Amino acid sequence: MKKKIAIIGSTGSIGKTVLEIIKNRKNFNIILLTANKDYSTLLNQAQKYNVKNLIITNTKSYKILKKKTLNLRINVFNSFNDLDKIFKKKIDYIMSSIIGIDGLEPTIKVIKYTKKIAIANKESIICGWNLINNQLIKYRTEFIPVDSEHFSLWYGLRKLDVNTVETIFLTASGGPFYKTPISKLKNAGIKDALKHPNWKMGKKISIDSATMINKIYEVIEAKNIFNIPYKKIKILIHPKSYVHAIIKFTNGLIKIIAHDTTMRIPIFNTIYFNTSRKIKTSSINIESLNKLSLENVNPKKYPMIKLLNYIPNNHSLYETVIVSANDTLVDLFLKKKIKFNEIEKKLFKIIKSNEFSKYRTISPKKVKDIIALNNYVRLNILKKVYKSTNVKKIN
Repeated sequence: MKKKIAIIGSTGSIGKTVLEIIKNRKNFNIILLTANKDYSTLLNQAQKYNVKNLIITNTKSYKILKKKTLNLRINVFNSFNDLDKIFKKKIDYIMSSIIGIDGLEPTIKVIKYTKKIAIANKESIICGWNLINNQLIKYRTEFIPVDSEHFSLWYGLRKLDVNTVETIFLTASGGPFYKTPISKLKNAGIKDALKHPNWKMGKKISIDSATMINKIYEVIEAKNIFNIPYKKIKILIHPKSYVHAIIKFTNGLIKIIAHDTTMRIPIFNTIYFNTSRKIKTSSINIESLNKLSLENVNPKKYPMIKLLNYIPNNHSLYETVIVSANDTLVDLFLKKKIKFNEIEKKLFKIIKSNEFSKYRTISPKKVKDIIALNNYVRLNILKKVYKSTNVKKIN
């Protein structure tokens, strides 16, 4: 029997990788693909993989796609509110890979329709984990994280009591500025910040790697997913990026989970875990393993690491403040409105302010709480940077 699957955010890099992995397999039936604006890629995917249901959330793109599919046997929807029209019963697998906070609501909505969900959306897990977890429990849906670090932790901790964990180490490459003197970071340019040494990533996540805030995000994710306190989670610099997680147990044993620097491996395993299927990868050789080179993070070079001193142990809306502020500041840097070092300086100024620090004690009750705060933080920053209430020109 064919496995029924869906990909939420199929036109992005994660979604495309899922399709690439299963393209020659005849035992899959893709029930749904979704996108925001890219109707052309979405339609090509639907025709190539014989997909009968599409969701495209941008109204303009929806109207175009609707016209293009008039004579095709394809159902086109404009909202995730139409999921009941698509799923008559639970399917086998859903990949949720919409980028940013925009991915939170669709992720929560699709959980009830699948036996297994793989989530590649950092912001959802950081800002709305309590809401996601409630749905996972309610609908008895299995969850697998897709980020290489968290998939590695999931792999290393499965069927084990987390109370046996003494310390978890998440590794960071050091990004494009690992060898750059601290004195030169002030004037770091966009091209330099985008040159990640090991991974091919989008602009936003490449900048997050350069500032190291992506690792702060991963610490929050690890705490949320595995219910492990922050005091047990550490970050190490590992320039080669082969090791993705290290788990030290209270019995003295240590697990090191390593794989090549490709997202194909964790994505493949969310689909084929515990099967005889094989994936072709370049092997990590002995020479590579002899040069793992682990070291502590220098807070002077990566001041974002100090964020860990501000994040509350309880799940709160404060995480949304951090994510929203960083997203906006990175966007301003990419538009050449602020300097590289201003990302960190302005972020700390925002989260320490009375206006936003109050969210440390407020837990999100609904998705709309997170979305409203995200919009408020973004507009607040844009107004201050542009010194104008008219921000439509830069949205």
